[in-house]
Amino acid sequence: MKRNILIPTDFSDNSWSAIGYALKLYANEECSFYFLNSISIKVSTLSNLSNKLLETMKDDALKELLQVKKIVEINNANANHDYQIILSTENLNKAINKAIEEWKIDLIVMGTKGATGTKELFFGSNTVHVINNIRNCPILIVPEDYNFITPTQIAFPTDYNRFYSIKEIKPLKHIADLYNSKIRIVHINVKKELNDVQDYNLFELQSYLKNYECSFHWMPKYAKKVVEINDFIEELNIEILAMVNYKHSFIEKIIKEPVIKKIGFKPVIPFLVIPE
Repeated sequence: MKRNILIPTDFSDNSWSAIGYALKLYANEECSFYFLNSISIKVSTLSNLSNKLLETMKDDALKELLQVKKIVEINNANANHDYQIILSTENLNKAINKAIEEWKIDLIVMGTKGATGTKELFFGSNTVHVINNIRNCPILIVPEDYNFITPTQIAFPTDYNRFYSIKEIKPLKHIADLYNSKIRIVHINVKKELNDVQDYNLFELQSYLKNYECSFHWMPKYAKKVVEINDFIEELNIEILAMVNYKHSFIEKIIKEPVIKKIGFKPVIPFLVIPE
């Protein structure tokens, strides 16, 4: 089945990392890649600008998008792949939602931060807005300067307090299918035994993943959950971290932190954010 992959780009180095990762991740799959650039200008700003200046900005962005497409076509001559460009004058979230609907997008791949991202923050403002507002498509976030490594090990942290639907587990299975990856379910051990609800959720998760190579891990409770997750990534050589983004989830916590350094979360691997 052909996949439609959307890659928002601001032409920064980090967005090029995301493009390179996506092309290699789907090297053996039939895919259409959509490179999206959004030029969003507030009405108050637009009133002070001439239409001519706006047209110049659109022309510049279009040239950049065409250049991205040309570079990719030359450097990634893959018969499985075709490339499209999307130039939007709407804000990034609206532009992405429109593209998801119009082009039946299966996955968004983007960098952790754009051209204006500060070193103190793991996620740039655009990435945070996309995580918060896109609820109908999984998002794969690629760290800055990340070089592709075949994802043979995927980590999926959970406390088993929440029931996951088949729809929520589907993106995890899709990524695992690409390279027959092992799925490592990691549970942060708060109590010695699971309660009835947790037992049920564990059973359902096992049944969803019965055709996949899975292992279930318990980790001791540290002071910070992020320390446990980072330790787990290092210990088992995890190449993709996957989580479901729901209310009061770990993802919601980290993107609300004004300075990510405070909680020490800075994974050096791609991060799959699955909407609930």
